[in-house]
Amino acid sequence: MLKDEVELLPATLRRERMLQVIGERGFVRVADLAETFGISDVTVRADLAALQTTHAVRRVRGGVIAGGAERREPSFEEAAVEFAGEKQRIGEHAAAMVSSGASVLLDVGSTTTAIARALVARTDLEGVVVITNGLRVALELEPAIGRIEVVVTGGTLRPLQHSLVDPLGTVLLDRLHADLGFIGCNGIDADRGITNLNLPEAEIKHRMIAASERAVVVADGSKLGQIHLGRIARLEDVHSVVTGPSAPDHELARLRRAGAEVVQVE
Repeated sequence: MLKDEVELLPATLRRERMLQVIGERGFVRVADLAETFGISDVTVRADLAALQTTHAVRRVRGGVIAGGAERREPSFEEAAVEFAGEKQRIGEHAAAMVSSGASVLLDVGSTTTAIARALVARTDLEGVVVITNGLRVALELEPAIGRIEVVVTGGTLRPLQHSLVDPLGTVLLDRLHADLGFIGCNGIDADRGITNLNLPEAEIKHRMIAASERAVVVADGSKLGQIHLGRIARLEDVHSVVTGPSAPDHELARLRRAGAEVVQVE
């Protein structure tokens, strides 16, 4: 679509076409919409506000996703911009649990990627081995090679999360016993345990927990109270849950009544 054409579009038609773009891409940044439609960021935000009143879209940090997308698996890029500050604090807390000489299983995901960044920042660490099924996680750790040895599990690439899954995704995991495992998820519920939207990744997460001496689930507060298709583990199968300030108080209370050790970072 030419810029001159979109500038002449009535607001209702522009919003209709904007909604189509958002639906096709899943997640779109405000700046990208402004460039696509040849309008200002201010006008884009006004259009999105109008679309959001009808629940056609949902604003997230850095952009917008299609409304009703809560049960659709978000891409890594979508997930990375939601609760970014909270994930950073969870990552720093988790990285502080790692000692020199430790072996660590680091799951795929935006929160575990924050752990990887925090591990790189810990220049005091030496002789740490990190095994991951996340390509983005491995790349984040690359600057620390020499202090941190990075092992990628192998397997079949899932483009949405840049993760490695079966077939061949669990061969290495079945031969390992790590000191620590940091596991991400899409849902944590007091009754149903830890779950994930994607079944192949749920299986990898389950194997990582089994291969860890101490398994820690890391999740921003929006994941608490959510239940999804793929069962990863029961609450009693993991050592602790680390979450953030957005976690609902009633869900924290439910998890603790169920016997879970829950750490809420500030």
